[in-house]
Amino acid sequence: MPHNVFGKKLNRDTGQRQALLKGLAGALIRSEAIETTEAKAKAAVPLIEKLITQARRARLSDIRQIESVIPDRELVQKLVHELAPRFKIRPGGFLRLIKLGNRMGDNAPMVRMEFTAPATPVPVTPEPKPVKKTGK
Repeated sequence: MPHNVFGKKLNRDTGQRQALLKGLAGALIRSEAIETTEAKAKAAVPLIEKLITQARRARLSDIRQIESVIPDRELVQKLVHELAPRFKIRPGGFLRLIKLGNRMGDNAPMVRMEFTAPATPVPVTPEPKPVKKTGK
Protein backbone atom coordinates (compact mmCIF):
# COMPACT_ATOMS: atom_id res chain seq x y z
CA MET A 1 0.00 0.00 0.00
CA PRO A 2 1.87 3.12 -1.19
CA HIS A 3 1.67 6.09 1.17
CA ASN A 4 2.69 9.69 0.54
CA VAL A 5 3.18 9.22 -3.21
CA PHE A 6 2.06 12.34 -5.04
CA GLY A 7 1.08 11.57 -8.61
CA LYS A 8 3.03 9.17 -10.80
CA LYS A 9 6.38 7.72 -9.75
CA LEU A 10 7.90 7.96 -13.27
CA ASN A 11 10.37 5.16 -12.33
CA ARG A 12 12.32 7.56 -10.10
CA ASP A 13 12.84 7.99 -6.40
CA THR A 14 11.43 11.06 -4.65
CA GLY A 15 14.41 13.39 -5.11
CA GLN A 16 14.85 12.55 -8.78
CA ARG A 17 11.12 12.96 -9.42
CA GLN A 18 11.00 16.36 -7.72
CA ALA A 19 14.07 17.53 -9.64
CA LEU A 20 12.51 16.36 -12.91
CA LEU A 21 9.24 18.21 -12.27
CA LYS A 22 11.06 21.38 -11.19
CA GLY A 23 13.21 21.20 -14.32
CA LEU A 24 10.15 20.79 -16.54
CA ALA A 25 8.49 23.77 -14.84
CA GLY A 26 11.58 25.93 -15.33
CA ALA A 27 11.98 24.92 -18.96
CA LEU A 28 8.32 25.65 -19.68
CA ILE A 29 8.51 29.10 -18.10
CA ARG A 30 11.73 29.86 -19.98
CA SER A 31 10.55 28.87 -23.48
CA GLU A 32 6.74 28.86 -22.98
CA ALA A 33 6.44 25.56 -24.91
CA ILE A 34 8.31 22.26 -24.53
CA GLU A 35 8.12 18.75 -25.98
CA THR A 36 8.22 15.87 -23.52
CA THR A 37 6.64 12.50 -22.91
CA GLU A 38 2.97 12.35 -22.08
CA ALA A 39 3.51 10.80 -18.64
CA LYS A 40 6.00 13.50 -17.58
CA ALA A 41 3.73 16.26 -18.89
CA LYS A 42 0.67 14.93 -17.07
CA ALA A 43 2.69 14.68 -13.86
CA ALA A 44 3.99 18.26 -14.21
CA VAL A 45 0.66 19.97 -15.03
CA PRO A 46 -0.63 20.23 -11.42
CA LEU A 47 2.66 21.69 -10.18
CA ILE A 48 2.88 24.29 -12.94
CA GLU A 49 -0.77 25.32 -12.63
CA LYS A 50 -0.30 25.76 -8.88
CA LEU A 51 2.73 27.99 -9.55
CA ILE A 52 0.72 30.14 -11.96
CA THR A 53 -2.09 30.48 -9.43
CA GLN A 54 0.39 31.62 -6.78
CA ALA A 55 2.01 34.02 -9.26
CA ARG A 56 -1.38 35.59 -10.01
CA ARG A 57 -1.74 36.56 -6.33
CA ALA A 58 1.91 37.74 -6.23
CA ARG A 59 2.10 38.27 -2.47
CA LEU A 60 5.50 38.04 -0.85
CA SER A 61 4.77 34.64 0.67
CA ASP A 62 3.57 33.34 -2.73
CA ILE A 63 6.73 34.58 -4.46
CA ARG A 64 8.88 32.87 -1.82
CA GLN A 65 7.00 29.61 -2.31
CA ILE A 66 7.55 29.89 -6.07
CA GLU A 67 11.27 30.51 -5.45
CA SER A 68 11.43 27.30 -3.39
CA VAL A 69 10.38 25.39 -6.52
CA ILE A 70 12.15 27.50 -9.16
CA PRO A 71 15.45 28.84 -7.79
CA ASP A 72 16.23 31.01 -10.85
CA ARG A 73 15.10 34.55 -9.98
CA GLU A 74 14.81 35.59 -13.63
CA LEU A 75 12.29 32.82 -14.26
CA VAL A 76 10.33 33.78 -11.14
CA GLN A 77 10.20 37.40 -12.31
CA LYS A 78 9.07 36.30 -15.76
CA LEU A 79 6.36 34.11 -14.24
CA VAL A 80 5.07 36.82 -11.91
CA HIS A 81 5.35 39.86 -14.18
CA GLU A 82 4.83 38.48 -17.71
CA LEU A 83 2.99 35.15 -17.64
CA ALA A 84 0.64 35.49 -14.66
CA PRO A 85 -1.02 38.74 -15.81
CA ARG A 86 -2.07 36.94 -19.01
CA PHE A 87 -4.22 34.61 -16.92
CA LYS A 88 -5.58 37.16 -14.45
CA ILE A 89 -9.23 36.58 -15.37
CA ARG A 90 -8.92 32.92 -16.33
CA PRO A 91 -10.15 30.57 -13.57
CA GLY A 92 -7.88 27.64 -14.51
CA GLY A 93 -6.64 25.49 -17.36
CA PHE A 94 -3.46 27.44 -18.04
CA LEU A 95 -1.70 24.64 -19.96
CA ARG A 96 -2.45 22.75 -23.14
CA LEU A 97 -1.09 19.31 -24.08
CA ILE A 98 -0.96 18.59 -27.81
CA LYS A 99 -0.24 15.01 -28.81
CA LEU A 100 2.60 14.69 -31.33
CA GLY A 101 2.70 10.95 -31.91
CA ASN A 102 5.26 8.43 -30.75
CA ARG A 103 9.00 8.89 -30.44
CA MET A 104 11.11 6.96 -32.95
CA GLY A 105 13.54 5.32 -30.53
CA ASP A 106 11.30 3.82 -27.88
CA ASN A 107 7.78 4.48 -29.18
CA ALA A 108 6.96 6.72 -26.17
CA PRO A 109 3.95 9.01 -26.68
CA MET A 110 5.15 12.60 -27.03
CA VAL A 111 3.26 15.81 -26.32
CA ARG A 112 3.85 19.52 -26.71
CA MET A 113 3.13 21.35 -23.46
CA GLU A 114 2.38 25.05 -23.86
CA PHE A 115 0.50 27.86 -22.19
CA THR A 116 -3.00 28.48 -23.45
CA ALA A 117 -3.76 31.73 -25.19
CA PRO A 118 -4.86 34.40 -22.79
CA ALA A 119 -8.59 34.78 -22.47
CA THR A 120 -9.48 38.02 -24.17
CA PRO A 121 -11.96 40.01 -22.15
CA VAL A 122 -15.06 41.18 -23.97
CA PRO A 123 -14.89 44.96 -24.27
CA VAL A 124 -17.70 46.58 -22.39
CA THR A 125 -18.76 50.02 -23.55
CA PRO A 126 -20.04 52.13 -20.72
CA GLU A 127 -23.45 53.66 -21.07
CA PRO A 128 -23.37 57.42 -21.62
CA LYS A 129 -24.20 59.38 -18.52
CA PRO A 130 -27.27 61.58 -18.73
CA VAL A 131 -26.41 65.25 -18.99
CA LYS A 132 -27.98 67.40 -16.33
CA LYS A 133 -29.67 70.45 -17.68
CA THR A 134 -29.29 73.57 -15.68
CA GLY A 135 -32.24 75.96 -15.87
CA LYS A 136 -31.74 79.72 -16.13
